[in-house]
Amino acid sequence: MELASRIEQVQPSLTLEITAKANAMKAAGKDVCSFSAGEPDFETPFHIREAAKAALDAGKTRYGPAAGEPKLREAIANKLQRDNGLSYTSDNVAVTNGGKQSLFNLIMAMIQPGDEVIIPSPYWVSYPEMVKLAEGTPVIIHTDASTGFRITPDQLRAAITPKTKLFVLNSPSNPTGMVYPPDEIRALAQVIVESDIWVVSDEIYEKILYDGAEHLSIGAVSPELLERTITSNGFAKAYAMTGWRVGYLAAPPAIIKAATSIQGHSTSNVCTFAQYGAIAALEESQDCVQEMLDAFTQRRKVILDGLNAIPGISCLAPNGAFYMFADISKTGMKSLDFCKDLLEEQYVAAIPGVAFGADDYIRLSYAASMERIETGLERMAKFVKSRI
Repeated sequence: MELASRIEQVQPSLTLEITAKANAMKAAGKDVCSFSAGEPDFETPFHIREAAKAALDAGKTRYGPAAGEPKLREAIANKLQRDNGLSYTSDNVAVTNGGKQSLFNLIMAMIQPGDEVIIPSPYWVSYPEMVKLAEGTPVIIHTDASTGFRITPDQLRAAITPKTKLFVLNSPSNPTGMVYPPDEIRALAQVIVESDIWVVSDEIYEKILYDGAEHLSIGAVSPELLERTITSNGFAKAYAMTGWRVGYLAAPPAIIKAATSIQGHSTSNVCTFAQYGAIAALEESQDCVQEMLDAFTQRRKVILDGLNAIPGISCLAPNGAFYMFADISKTGMKSLDFCKDLLEEQYVAAIPGVAFGADDYIRLSYAASMERIETGLERMAKFVKSRI
């Protein structure tokens, strides 16, 4: 059987692959410390679960609008106005099956063969692959620790060509945890307006910030910039709702209409009763977000100090999300071999940086208990000591 040629261009997700292998080892009785999945280890907050149960009891189990339940679209628009300074109405919002589908729908709606999409590296694994599936061209711009893994306005300007259609901005970042300060967001916005391109801002980690870091939605910089901005977000990270698969896209109505049309022919609507849980997440108490952030803050300190205490490993302090992006270059190993051997020898699961476009690094999620973090650090120190 001959498969479509587009499949040959797309790399499988190493994140999912290594997480699956770690889970299989756990199922076989191995004591695995997993730092692989980008998934909060907390239960979905009680009031969100109760809202979904109430929706089930009320018969919210049937097909719904492809763009999302009207009440949720309105709640999202209100949230974007209140929290992000984005002048959106429900007509600017589409509810999707997780933040990932919001980005996929957008790429399929906007990108044509030959269009260039600028993606700073390190990047979330799916950005380039989505562009390839749309027959666009990912243009990867390298960043490193010297700039805090943030692209500069000069780098962005230099990468723009007549074929450039879209710039992908992810702050706070997966995998590095870096956050663009507001002044840098404004400087990037100026380049975007001058160059007459679009920007998609992936803000799924916006509520997970440390050390006084401030999140500024790029669309809030100016009305002119808002007209060229698409915002992607969801409920998975801040509300521990990964399996619920509820995300959203916010953009000018023409883009929302196009993205909704694609969704209508792929997955139809998002799970109806899950959307009522998302309404509760936005409209009820936000104490649960702070409780999870407090735990992440404690874990962040322990894992950052622990990694930097291992000879041969170094790591910048992340200002957001729940990842460490650790430099392993002094071990002499590349990331895939490092992670495979670490899992097989010490039962510690991490994601190789090559998946994010940075082969001298590994990503570790600290969405894990303090006990697992401490055990994993001990094992990792033992592993590195055996290699240098």
